[in-house]
Amino acid sequence: MTRPRSKTLSRMTPALLLAPGVLLFFAVIVLSALRTFWISMHSWDGFGEMSWIGVANYVELWHDPQFWMSLRNNVIWLVVFLLAPVLGLGIALLVNQKIKGMRLAKSLFFMPLVLAAVTVGVIFTWFYDPTFGLLAIAAEAIGAAPPALLSSERYVTFAVVLAALWPQVAFCMVLFLAGLNNLDDEIIGAGRVDNARGWMMLRHIILPQLRQVAFIALAISMIGALRSFDIIAVMTSGGPFGSSTVLAYQMYEESLFSYRFGYGAALATVLFVIMMVFIVWYLASLLKDERG
Repeated sequence: MTRPRSKTLSRMTPALLLAPGVLLFFAVIVLSALRTFWISMHSWDGFGEMSWIGVANYVELWHDPQFWMSLRNNVIWLVVFLLAPVLGLGIALLVNQKIKGMRLAKSLFFMPLVLAAVTVGVIFTWFYDPTFGLLAIAAEAIGAAPPALLSSERYVTFAVVLAALWPQVAFCMVLFLAGLNNLDDEIIGAGRVDNARGWMMLRHIILPQLRQVAFIALAISMIGALRSFDIIAVMTSGGPFGSSTVLAYQMYEESLFSYRFGYGAALATVLFVIMMVFIVWYLASLLKDERG
């Protein structure tokens, strides 16, 4: 009688260990997503009773120029954030060299990672300031007019996303440094025996061993680009004239300032669907890699 019980207990142990996390996931993520979708089918100011309007919020989204502007800005964030893994890998390869002073350089490159996004936003707001910022000082040094990037509808999104890229590159650098410290010395030694040096060593020996790390860095950078919010709130508040707004910030404005929680929930649902595409791609690629 003891053996069947022990076998049953051993089979139930994984399920019991996973149960708290699964329950929390369904309570916080799944139920919240379903509730958000339900709210998006209503007109609601957040206080009174909800009024059923069906897909009217989504029809309004389709015809809303601000929605398309926010979606365009999210695409810009995605494209620019694709540079983070590349730059992070380059810096990691640089600071991983055994050269005097590289520990100090590594610390300086790591510094943005420990700064809060609000702090990064304030620093770059000063940097971009056309009256006393470092960018204005550099422009005046070469005889050019100081650019007011945060007041330009054309360039403000690029200015903000470059500010957000700074700590993201530092994060990718840390990931690649961890990967470089776990390289297989035997494979590297075999490559040296075959006279692999420089670019050949990097391309055929180093990079293949960093493939999983690069995949994680890419996925996290893409998700980070889609959920951008705090640095926009600090630097521009979505301005000027909504030209730097992204979906997350538009959802926040529509819900808390315009008291249109149904419309904000529709924006949240669209953003959730877009993020789910990347998450499903990430999990599918991860499972494929594990099976391979």
